[in-house]
Amino acid sequence: MFNPSQEDVRRFFCAVYAKSRAGEPMEAIETLASLWIEEHPEYHADLADVEAAVARQYDASVDGRSNPFLHLSMHLSISEQCSIDQPRGIRQAVELLAARLDSLHEAHHAVMDCLQAMLWDSQQNQQPPDGNAYVACVQRKATRRG
Repeated sequence: MFNPSQEDVRRFFCAVYAKSRAGEPMEAIETLASLWIEEHPEYHADLADVEAAVARQYDASVDGRSNPFLHLSMHLSISEQCSIDQPRGIRQAVELLAARLDSLHEAHHAVMDCLQAMLWDSQQNQQPPDGNAYVACVQRKATRRG
């Protein structure tokens, strides 16, 4: 199974950003990543300098900035989950949430809260991630009024 290191992930996103800026051909996953990168211009400076990106430590409690590589990785993960509908029901839940929010981008941000909660619960309980609870969380967000 593919298990990239932190450095691998950072180099991947920086390379995608460079390819996108240069108009170079990309693999499918790179094209998807470039679309999410375009949605986040606040990360472009981080993506422009590979060596600085690899060396940087992100700590929101210190500098108030989230880790752009974690954020973009979550967008890719949610996109992949939806493309294969795994866990089952996630595609429909995300689509409903995107329709309610009138934005796939904002829906992804809301889904990230559920994804983080699922992973945190998994780590705390030393159990596999609960995909059903994750999908239920997204469904609640999709059907919430107001």
